[in-house]
Amino acid sequence: YINDLTSLYFVSEFFLLGLSDDPELQPLLCILFLSMYLVTVLGNLLIILAVTSDPHLHTPMYFFLSNLSLADIGFISTTVPKMIVNIQTHSRVISYAGCLTQMSIFILFGCMDGMLLSVMSYDRFVAICHPLHYPVIMSSHLCCSLVLVSFFGSLMDSQVHNLIVLQLTCFKDIEISNFFCDPSLLLKLACSDIFTKNIVIYFIGAIFAFLPFSAIFYSYYKILSSILRVPSSGVRYKAFSTCGSHLAVVCLFYGTGLCVYLSSAISQSPRKDAVASVVYTVVTPMLNPFIYSLRNRDFKRALCRFLNKTI
Repeated sequence: YINDLTSLYFVSEFFLLGLSDDPELQPLLCILFLSMYLVTVLGNLLIILAVTSDPHLHTPMYFFLSNLSLADIGFISTTVPKMIVNIQTHSRVISYAGCLTQMSIFILFGCMDGMLLSVMSYDRFVAICHPLHYPVIMSSHLCCSLVLVSFFGSLMDSQVHNLIVLQLTCFKDIEISNFFCDPSLLLKLACSDIFTKNIVIYFIGAIFAFLPFSAIFYSYYKILSSILRVPSSGVRYKAFSTCGSHLAVVCLFYGTGLCVYLSSAISQSPRKDAVASVVYTVVTPMLNPFIYSLRNRDFKRALCRFLNKTI
């Protein structure tokens, strides 16, 4: 709803257009997204429970993994439950405050995912390139500090976006062509000049996207250089296998993010952009537990012990 008396200067709510207007598709979308949400939450929750309950997994790598799973649960819980409720109630309305809250939490957990992946790459770098000093370098104090830095850095990123959107005084439209409050779409709806705000957002985005990716790239460059100097093929394979799951998640996270960005830049269809964003916001958090559980024997054994103990 827009107050006409204030000439579009007061917005009380937005409309989320979702993925489709077809009434026959709504039950199917509801079942599909509910299933993916439950699988994601259950899979990541099992990782957290297995890591916390098994003393063999009380290592820096699994500590970071459990925090990544927690961030993934928060990431998908920001958008999918609201979409399911909208389908069930046949309402696409989201309040102005609710939209800003959803946007802030979405950015918080999305940014935290990227920062935790860079922290995990540093952990693998120390484990492979400096194995003798690993217990000293990756102390519990450093691990907790790295997670806290990831959280507060992500919080700062989300609050910068929040403050910029709060400064927007009017909007050209109230329809958001996605199933959640995408910050880039909110800026496009603004009727005031957003050139300076775009510069600030792109600058902050470059910092919180480029720096973690650079850390991951540098860590794997050093890891690859170190592994290739090892003469034994068996040792090389073992070293590569310890990084396989993490590298797969990194490629999935940044690969889908890049595809969504390129799709939105090239495509002229907002609905296609919304469908592409599903891969980044829903599919990626859902696949992470499968990637880590299928490629990690220690984790599979710990998960079996946990399930046997529970049952």
